[in-house]
Amino acid sequence: MERGVFCSLNELKTALEDWIKTWNDTARPFTWTKTADQIIDRICRYCDRISGPGH
Repeated sequence: MERGVFCSLNELKTALEDWIKTWNDTARPFTWTKTADQIIDRICRYCDRISGPGH
């Protein structure tokens, strides 16, 4: 699906449904590359960084 302007909700809905069908025809399972602990640690570091002074 290319970026574009949709003149109606039905046109947008049809384009999305077509894209989903195409995507699902070649779907592959998602493979996690990090453990849950690694992901949570990264989120915690990010939260610490953005909650400090100046933010």
